[in-house]
Amino acid sequence: MATRRAGDESAEPRFEASLASLEALVAKLESGELELEQALAAFEEGVALARRCSSRLEVAELRIKKLEEGASAPTERDFELEGGASGPRGDES
Repeated sequence: MATRRAGDESAEPRFEASLASLEALVAKLESGELELEQALAAFEEGVALARRCSSRLEVAELRIKKLEEGASAPTERDFELEGGASGPRGDES
């Protein structure tokens, strides 16, 4: 069974465990050795795992965006060159 962090009440396996399970299912399906019913069950489980992984990645992406928005690091912006010209080169034609 997947390892869970202490205090994690969601009772869902970690992303890495879900991804490993999905990869194992894909390998079984690609082997062609499963009977039809087994293949269908594996496919259904794989879809659920893929959705779980995708959801976890979306949550992680949102957390990263929030951290970036709250960061006080310099951000990309236009700058002025000597002489008051703006832009990357200041040689607008």
